[in-house]
Amino acid sequence: MEFTISKGFSEDERSRVADLYWAAFSGKLHYVLGPPAKALRFLSDQLNPAFALVARDAGHRVQGVAGFKTAEGSLIGGNLRDIARSYGFLSACWRGPLLGLVERELSDDTLLMDGICVAGEARGQGLGSALLNAIRETAKAQGKSSIRLDVIDTNPRARALYERFGFEATGQEHLGPFRLIFGFRSATRMICHI
Repeated sequence: MEFTISKGFSEDERSRVADLYWAAFSGKLHYVLGPPAKALRFLSDQLNPAFALVARDAGHRVQGVAGFKTAEGSLIGGNLRDIARSYGFLSACWRGPLLGLVERELSDDTLLMDGICVAGEARGQGLGSALLNAIRETAKAQGKSSIRLDVIDTNPRARALYERFGFEATGQEHLGPFRLIFGFRSATRMICHI
């Protein structure tokens, strides 16, 4: 498959990006952001194209997205008010704190990855690797010295890809009883120095 990677996406592509993100991360977010229709609306509303690298096929269809986060913003934003607008005030009171459990702190010299997802039909064709290369170039252009991501214990395939790219495990966070909500026991913090 031939594809190109560029920064950002159009308004017409917003729902496709939300679909890909939800397909990749619904396993850990379905209890907190579900049901799916509401989750897709919320994600679509909160997506910020300024923090996305997008892979498109020869037909210009979005086939992959790599999001990142800096002090200026992230691919998926939103605060308690945004959650309340989508889910209602009472629902936001429990959803917000739970989402806070999977938030990660920023560092000035590190680009934080905010999710990477590839369409099912485009997997195994080098798209994930190409997106990681694009993330590396973005980090360099921003003067960062490293890239950080967290990979969950139930996704060994992703971890193997990151390790091939030079990411090294630097720590692990355990969810304890919250594993029942998010569907994974721990997340490994990985860093790639550039």
